[in-house]
Amino acid sequence: MIDITHYISRSALRQLVAAALDEDLGQGDLTSDLLIPDDLIGSASVRTRSAGVVAGLGVAGLVFQLADERLQFEQHVAEGAACEPGQELATVRGPLRGLLRGERVALNFAQRLSGIATLTAQYVAAVRGTRARIVDTRKTTPGLRAMEKYAVRAGGGRNHRRDLGDAVMIKDNHLAALARRGIGLVQAVAELRDQLPHTVTIEIEVDRLDQIAEVLEAGANTILLDNMTPAQLRAAVEQIDGRAQTEASGGVSLHSVAAIAASGVDIISVGALTHSAPALDIGLDMATED
Repeated sequence: MIDITHYISRSALRQLVAAALDEDLGQGDLTSDLLIPDDLIGSASVRTRSAGVVAGLGVAGLVFQLADERLQFEQHVAEGAACEPGQELATVRGPLRGLLRGERVALNFAQRLSGIATLTAQYVAAVRGTRARIVDTRKTTPGLRAMEKYAVRAGGGRNHRRDLGDAVMIKDNHLAALARRGIGLVQAVAELRDQLPHTVTIEIEVDRLDQIAEVLEAGANTILLDNMTPAQLRAAVEQIDGRAQTEASGGVSLHSVAAIAASGVDIISVGALTHSAPALDIGLDMATED
């Protein structure tokens, strides 16, 4: 399993978590600060309340560490592991005031990231046995992209571009802008090749079969087949005939993804992995005795 620090530096992660805590604490935890003595020690269990795939427990642990450095967080389940309802994922022990300060933020991260991993795993399972790989998009929560793309990997998916500098992707609005310049696609790609390192790939979007020939002539590495039916996708895969990678995008759901994969495309990009994943139900239960 890839570590989250492959996606975001430790210092950036710490800053993000600190900002989330600052957002929640404001001027302090009025309830806990007034009712819970600072020296009162206890423990709590982080448990799932529904089945899913775990991601972000390490982030939750960092939340508790920053809420109170005396808290000890022990993770019991690996990132990317399947979990059942009622399963203990981690335990936290230390000053209860600090534990309560960090509870909501820690659960927010774990629920959000585990929800993405869970939905991704469902898509991956739906296309098993085909050549298709499930990938994410840039339709992520502002500021949380690195974490959310990490969660996709925890769920067994792959990542598309992390940012606009990762690869060239010419879409419909780029083509409209090029038309205003008065140049065609083949010339535009030739200009790109002159300026780009050989390691940078070029992807071009089409939404009609009659556009494919020009895209192949231009020398695209990947052709994005946008909002096509399974029948159109099959025809596109046959026409491209291995001369470029094929990516299906648009209109992808758990109901439709198997038929899309059966068309023979190499990649299926799914914005819903990050923009529509429901949070996994995870709770924190305080121990009554220690």
